[in-house]
Amino acid sequence: MVGRSDSRTVGQWMRRWTTLGAAVFLSVGPTARPSDAQVGHDPARSPYGDIPPGSRPVLFAGLLSADRGRAGAGTSNALTFGTRFDIPTGKSLIIQFTGAYLQGDRFIIDPRADSTSPARRTGPVNSDLVLTELAVQLRLTGSKTWRGLAPYVGVGLGLAFDVNSPGDTTGSNYQFGSKITLSGATGVRWYPSRRLMVNADVRALIWRLRYPVSFHTPAGDGSRVVPLTEPLTDWTLHPWISLGVGWTF
Repeated sequence: MVGRSDSRTVGQWMRRWTTLGAAVFLSVGPTARPSDAQVGHDPARSPYGDIPPGSRPVLFAGLLSADRGRAGAGTSNALTFGTRFDIPTGKSLIIQFTGAYLQGDRFIIDPRADSTSPARRTGPVNSDLVLTELAVQLRLTGSKTWRGLAPYVGVGLGLAFDVNSPGDTTGSNYQFGSKITLSGATGVRWYPSRRLMVNADVRALIWRLRYPVSFHTPAGDGSRVVPLTEPLTDWTLHPWISLGVGWTF
């Protein structure tokens, strides 16, 4: 016959084993349920997709605008056409080469004319540039797209060359010449199909203008194109928007 102390002991052990068994069942049981077999989105309905691997050329057109500098002599208001070549290097980084033609305009400055004279600033006249750039971009979604979209940010270093500009016909000796350019970029790539890509890009392009000494020389009314208190160099900032279409190899 089992005594009360023994039955109490057996009851305690039964409760302990029951509690342990329930804990094991709760921790193991859900992992075996079919409804919980997948974590996250159903692959067939997931908003995420893989970015097609491979390099791609991109043809684009856009508009570059804004800053002509304190003297008003810089190139701006440019229609832009060109090509970019994207080379992925890993899951998130892209090396990008850009070649673009900037079909812009500028004003001709005559530092000998009085500040109120129409001859001080005439134009605009054509001022076309060629730009080459090497950029590094970071995909914000890694190697994935979200509903076909892949946003990015990047920085670039380039060179701009004057290829079609009359220069100042006033004897001021101002020329655009060749400039080192810096840029910061952001944008988004859309992949409507495995091969096709559409790219909307926004950049801030910076270069430094260099003015001739004549811009410090006083005109007949004592005015100067650039005050003596200001340098003959001038960093200018140009917003640049473009839309491109690319094809993945």
